[in-house]
Amino acid sequence: MNKVIRTLASGLIFGLVSATASAVPMNFVEGTHYFPTTEKLATSDDNKVDVIEMFSYTCPHCFKLEPEVAEWKKTLGDNVNFIRVPAIFRDSWLELAKVYYAAEATGNLEMLHPKLFSAMHVEKRRLVTEDQLLDFVAEQGIDREAFKKAMNSFAVKTKVKKALVMSQTSGITGVPSFIVDGKYRTDATTAGDTHELFNVINFLIEQQSK
Repeated sequence: MNKVIRTLASGLIFGLVSATASAVPMNFVEGTHYFPTTEKLATSDDNKVDVIEMFSYTCPHCFKLEPEVAEWKKTLGDNVNFIRVPAIFRDSWLELAKVYYAAEATGNLEMLHPKLFSAMHVEKRRLVTEDQLLDFVAEQGIDREAFKKAMNSFAVKTKVKKALVMSQTSGITGVPSFIVDGKYRTDATTAGDTHELFNVINFLIEQQSK
């Protein structure tokens, strides 16, 4: 009987140790799962951790990741400030960045953001020039001239310039990429896969929150 009790007790202890071990968050390694940004980027709030998603409407991977980003965002605490920034790696992406910030300025971003992705990747529409983009915006019931004015406003041009500088100085080489607290960058390839990507970002958020 004592032998049986000892065996059960040992099994219980092993089970508790295993459960505890599995509950410990995985540690990710700098230089493997994430990298420091080329330059330290300014953050928006000293009391929060900025998480920036660098994306492009032309990027199929960004489009596919959108639903997962939306679900992951729901898990973020009040100490996290999630920010999208349209990456600019080529001239044609400048107009897309202007559309993003004009949509933000006019209060149309929530409606227009998914429609732009869908138009490019589901409908396979070519939306490159200002006229093409303005025609598309007008199709969504948005005043064309008012939106054009917003696209070419000083405020939007200033944000586009900042997005361009961030694209050039952060060290990212493709999209979608994520920058945490202006210090670290990662993406699905670096992290291992899409699932691990969010684990790495959460790990970095936790580290920067301490």
